[in-house]
Amino acid sequence: MLLAFDTASPAITVALHDGNDVLAATDSVDAMRHGELLAPGIQRVLAEAGADRRDLTDVAVGVGPGPYTGLRVGVVTARTLAAALSVALHSVCSLDIIAAAVPAGSPFVVATDARRKEVYWARYDATGARVTGPDVARPDALDHPTAMPAYGRGAKLYADALPYAGGPLDPDARVLAEAVAHDRVREVDPEPMYLRRPDATPPGSVNERPDDRSRHRHRPGRARRDRAPVLRRRRVV
Repeated sequence: MLLAFDTASPAITVALHDGNDVLAATDSVDAMRHGELLAPGIQRVLAEAGADRRDLTDVAVGVGPGPYTGLRVGVVTARTLAAALSVALHSVCSLDIIAAAVPAGSPFVVATDARRKEVYWARYDATGARVTGPDVARPDALDHPTAMPAYGRGAKLYADALPYAGGPLDPDARVLAEAVAHDRVREVDPEPMYLRRPDATPPGSVNERPDDRSRHRHRPGRARRDRAPVLRRRRVV
């Protein structure tokens, strides 16, 4: 089973996938309570599916970009779970999760709220593949055609500068789980994409930098890209 979650936005979203379908999912929106809501969300989806952590074979997490505190909660939790359970860890740009929920057909932009009157953004081609970004900028300074539709909470917040097209506002763990389970999304290194320094750095924190590498290197505990299917099935007792 694949456990997927993202905390790079105000939404704390969690889903459990069995390799075919999403079995359970939960979402909360609270920009100040990622640390309080993620663990109960994980327990909730496991309980709803009649499973426990021993049934997990893979963990997938959105690695941002996003604000420091919320993003760190999700990435650290994913790393800890994958290491403790000796399961594969899959890391995905959170903007790509939103993009995966956008219907294909024409180029578009995904923008999420970066605070300080800025957005985290990336541009995608008609197939949904990322071609620019991720980056952080003021909405009126983005390098994209003004008529290109924009999705995400940042696009809605700054609709005067971005042609907000409706659709998904935040990353959805259901979409993340489906994309990873069926190998429909590019994976990146499991490093938080902060893109800028936090307003306040906790004592003893480690400086981390974004690293979005398209080539996939095999690591202990990580499934090789040429191995199919992604998930290893286990019978729930």
